[in-house]
Amino acid sequence: MMARFLALLLWAGIAWASPPTPEGVWRVIGDKSGEAEALVRIIEREGVYEGTIVKVFPRPGVDPSALCELCPGERKNKPVEGLAILTGMRWDGKSYAGGEILDPDSGEIYRCGMKLSGDGQKLELRGYIMMPLLGRSQTWLRERSP
Repeated sequence: MMARFLALLLWAGIAWASPPTPEGVWRVIGDKSGEAEALVRIIEREGVYEGTIVKVFPRPGVDPSALCELCPGERKNKPVEGLAILTGMRWDGKSYAGGEILDPDSGEIYRCGMKLSGDGQKLELRGYIMMPLLGRSQTWLRERSP
């Protein structure tokens, strides 16, 4: 009897659990290098998701304490660690859209959309200029939840 009750409680907890969100820390896998390049923390504030670099992994020819010399505006010459690179992302009912992503290597800002895998462990990002067809993709791997 007690085992059935515990099983029912466990099932109810799973049934009422919230679906995964992109909040948490993500391992950025470079689309060109195929290597882990950084950790990004994504937070949600009033329905808007933002991502900040919390750690840069050493790569040949890249100083982990580098400044974003090519970044525009207020981000110019700021340390890459601590830099907000993902802004304005909102859930539209099937994916996250309407945001922008900054490439700190080039200083370019792209429109961005992202999709979370069903198990919440992979985040597919697509940065583009005019339309998603004209862009590039990255897959980020969940390092830890919020």
